[in-house]
Order: sequence, then structure tokens, then C-alpha cells
Amino acid sequence: MNRRTLVFGAAAGALLGFGGAAFFTIGNNSKEPAPAISNNVSLIRPYSPTLGPYDAPVTIVEFFDPACEACRAFHPIVKKIMESHPGKIRLVMRYAAFHPPSAEAISLLEAARMQNLFEPVLEKLYETQPLWAPHGRSATNVWEVVKDTGLDVERARSQAKMPDIVAVLNQEATDIKTVGVQKTPTFFVNGKLLTEFGRQQLIDLVKSEMAASAE
Repeated sequence: MNRRTLVFGAAAGALLGFGGAAFFTIGNNSKEPAPAISNNVSLIRPYSPTLGPYDAPVTIVEFFDPACEACRAFHPIVKKIMESHPGKIRLVMRYAAFHPPSAEAISLLEAARMQNLFEPVLEKLYETQPLWAPHGRSATNVWEVVKDTGLDVERARSQAKMPDIVAVLNQEATDIKTVGVQKTPTFFVNGKLLTEFGRQQLIDLVKSEMAASAE
């Protein structure tokens, strides 16, 4: 976990429009907007990477940093929770760049999403995290570790510099401050903050919300 100052590159202008084929929702082919899980619109944005059906009874919002060791450790736990409740959970992923190499990795992830490769690239980033995000030691360039994912790296490098992706980074930084996220991963389940961090605590909160949705 990390409580450092956000490391987002400077970028001018307000949030740009998100349209066309530039962004897509993983695991959701519906054109209907994702339902709000909270009165706080800062929890979910239209561009947020999403796994699972948009109308699932339980929505997990995870603020994560691809360079965060705790996020890497929790990633298979979240996947297992979703597998335990097939079709019942929607995972919304929000970026939090608390480590120096994270902004570039997030830009890479957004470029990968434009090529329909968000999931395999995220898996690769977590798998190789000790190489490109070794926290204080010299690191491998993050672009080097994703070459075998099928990503068109040269095209992704250009896409990562697009104004829409810069706007995503800026909006994420704003929402992190609004919501009050200070560490990663931070989880919300149906808008409820996981106040006591831990594997079992997350499982129990999901089960509680699952039961409430069945009433």
C-alpha cells in the first residue's frame, strides 16, 4: 500500500469527451449506461474499465495502482470472488498512480484497452511487476514487459499520448481526492467503503451485499 502524493504528469485543459471506438467496456456489450452504485458519481466514470455484467446486483469498485504490491496480491483474490459468484458481480477498476512508474503503466493500460487487450496486459504487468516497478531500484522499461501479449507496442506508444488518455489520468486524480482514497487497493462494494482492509473482510462484504440484493 502507498500514501505518496499522486504522480500524474501535468496536462492542460478540462476533461475531454470520451467517444467513438477509443474506449470500451470489458465484458459488457450492452450500450446501456452502467447504473450508479452511489450518489457519489466520482466512484464510477463512463470510461472506467469494467469486468462483468453492467446490471450485476453487486458492484465492486477497486482503486488500484499497477505498481502496487498489495494490488498485485489482491488481484487473484478479486478474480476468485467473481468466479465464486458468476454473473453476479461487476468489477469497476479505477486508477491511482501512487508510485513513480505508475502513470506510464496506466497510459499503457489505456492504450491496450484501445486494442482490446486490457486484461492480458494488466495480467502481464502484475506478473512482471518486480521487473518494472521495483520500488527504489533500477527498473526495466514497462513497455518491454508487454511485448508478448499481442499488443502493437509502437501503436500503443502513440495512443498513450492521446489527449483522451491524458484526460483520463487527470480525472482519476481529481476523483481520488474527491472520494478520499489514500492507499491502494481501496475497495467500495455497492458504494460501501471496505473500512477494515483484508481478504476475508472483502469476501464478507460482498456476501453481505449479495444477500441484501436477494431480499
